[in-house]
Amino acid sequence: MSAAGEFVDDTLQREASWYRAEELRHRLGSRMQYYGASVGAVRGTVRDALRRHAGLPHDEVTALSSELWEVPVYERRLAAVVLLQSKVELLTNSDLTRIEGFVRDARIPSLVDPIAVDVVGPLVERLEGQQRVRADAVLDRWAGDPDVWLRRASLMAPLRALRAGGGDWDGFVRRAKIATDIAPAGTTPDQQAVDAVLDAVAERRPELRLAFRR
Repeated sequence: MSAAGEFVDDTLQREASWYRAEELRHRLGSRMQYYGASVGAVRGTVRDALRRHAGLPHDEVTALSSELWEVPVYERRLAAVVLLQSKVELLTNSDLTRIEGFVRDARIPSLVDPIAVDVVGPLVERLEGQQRVRADAVLDRWAGDPDVWLRRASLMAPLRALRAGGGDWDGFVRRAKIATDIAPAGTTPDQQAVDAVLDAVAERRPELRLAFRR
């Protein structure tokens, strides 16, 4: 384990709370283990790790994210997400492959949504030219994937930009149509994502509407 990874894991375990771990297990299921550290503790731990190991380059950031994610402990995986959020400006188009693996493993909104909204969305928004074209193609592929959580991530990704008055609305509509053709409107995680985006833009941007019937 790297020095940064060891620091994060040790600190999270010191922040452990058995009753919080039980609550998380009850709420999120038994697919992962839980230390019982709070979200604030996870964020603070990552912040402290980045101070201790200042100036981590791209490859070390992504390697650390994979190291944290590899062990199926919720707080470690959340720390990996917070790390990528904190260093999203270093990420490139090629990192979408690694991120796709994280989404496929995550399978719960509290991990999938911050990956999509705070990592994938900002990453894609700042790409230009062929890099943006390739990234959009990746999101289109996710929207048509049999994995409902990958579909959800493709739909949640533009939420921040759309809510702020920008974003690729046409791309969102295209992906919503692709996903809806697989799973018609209902309570599946991907269709809940469509509703979440529509609700987020409804008040400030009422002109944005789906160009198809769900």
